[in-house]
Amino acid sequence: MIKTLIADDEPLITTGIRTVLESAGDIEVVATARDGREAVQAARRHQIDVALLDIAMPVMDGLAAAAELTGIRVVLLTAFGGEDNVRRAVRHGVSGFVLKTCTPDELIRAVRAAHAGQAYLSPAVTRQVLDMAAPGDHERGRDAARRLAALTAREADVLALVAQGLSNAQVARRVHMTEASVKTYVSRILAKLNCANRVQAALLLRDAPFPT
Repeated sequence: MIKTLIADDEPLITTGIRTVLESAGDIEVVATARDGREAVQAARRHQIDVALLDIAMPVMDGLAAAAELTGIRVVLLTAFGGEDNVRRAVRHGVSGFVLKTCTPDELIRAVRAAHAGQAYLSPAVTRQVLDMAAPGDHERGRDAARRLAALTAREADVLALVAQGLSNAQVARRVHMTEASVKTYVSRILAKLNCANRVQAALLLRDAPFPT
């Protein structure tokens, strides 16, 4: 079972998320919290695997709490991306970032991916980050090109689709692979590029795109 904490200052939201997660069968919500400080204390007390944190909480926000939860996978949940929030999440390399408008299946996938040591960012967040990112400067572009050169042609094809904000299932249909194979490719790409999540890898591609 994946021992999970939910932190949100709205009890109805917490109840709804708990219902969704526990319907999965392999996720157990062992603690809840109404602010970031309480979340940090509960996470340590219950030795949880994954913390699902709302960004906008009193006392301590979700990102500040995530910074204190070393060794614990964190999935951030918010009603809207917010440029500053997304930038901070990407910079800190949190395990996941999903919107409150996501589907129940997407929320469950995010928790499972975080528990497996993978990163999950909803396609909507991926597209938002790419839209707001400024073109890279010359030095950053050279670094991106050097790192991207380590990818095989097939890995480059998968990354190009990920950079469009496609989910693993959507990528699988486009490249005629199984979803499991795409997950393996994405994990390998992130390892080669030394990226914490899909958005960081997509931004590298934006800075130094492959020639067409």
